Amino acid sequence: MTSSASGGVKLIGVTKRFVTPTGAAMTAIRDINLTVEPGQFVTIVGPTGCGKSTTLTLASGLELPSAGSVLVNEQPVTGITKGASFVFQTDALMPWKSVEANVALGPMFRGTRKAEALRLARDWLATVGLSGFEKHYPHQLSGGMRKRVSLAAALINEPTMLMMDEPFSALDVQTRAIMSNELLALWEKSRPSVMFVTHDLEEAIALADKVVVITAGPGTVKATYDIDLPRPRGAVQEIRFDKRFLELYQQIWESLREEVERAYIRQIESNRQRGAA
Repeated sequence: MTSSASGGVKLIGVTKRFVTPTGAAMTAIRDINLTVEPGQFVTIVGPTGCGKSTTLTLASGLELPSAGSVLVNEQPVTGITKGASFVFQTDALMPWKSVEANVALGPMFRGTRKAEALRLARDWLATVGLSGFEKHYPHQLSGGMRKRVSLAAALINEPTMLMMDEPFSALDVQTRAIMSNELLALWEKSRPSVMFVTHDLEEAIALADKVVVITAGPGTVKATYDIDLPRPRGAVQEIRFDKRFLELYQQIWESLREEVERAYIRQIESNRQRGAA
């Protein structure tokens, strides 16, 4: 992979409203101010429904803000952001295509000849440890292997920005740790800017340069924490026992816990109101 020299993201006073299926207006995030420096790995944590994923869709241009500004490389986002790749929580692989064909789609959409795109796909599959599985179909792979295919499909495009929405949440604990290690190793090679949404605070700290805590919805930035653990990090399974890691965890959890509890109480009250209606 080539070195990335761009990909900085700024959300300035950003609010996003949606219309629900019932026709009611809902504010997902409100007055968010968030900066991701070029090459920085930022993780975003917060309670369910606080708008974490919305920040990714805005930065990538999949949605436009209702108010405020979204800038990438200091330019306003008005459509799909050039240089952005997305890794979703659920597999976004085409089940009728082989593994190598799935990975080759990005280069082919950008005009690369099929033979060259397939060669690049095979190279990337080797990089993520899937040599020999090129002709398999997604349903023939384990969850961890499918996630490797998704990473290869995202990184083959040499993104300057990598958007990751709880990409490892469906994996078992051991596979999740392995994928975190592999992600860091791949990211170190080119340093795209990363926005990584997760519910797992340990994962957030182990991966990040900066952790952003979002409040209970409508979400806004409550606090940001610089993660001063040295890089390269090594195995995420081991860094979690580091004294500084434990200090950071306790500090960030105190902030995050308040929002989780607030969201939980709101949900209970909402359920009671529905039951009484």
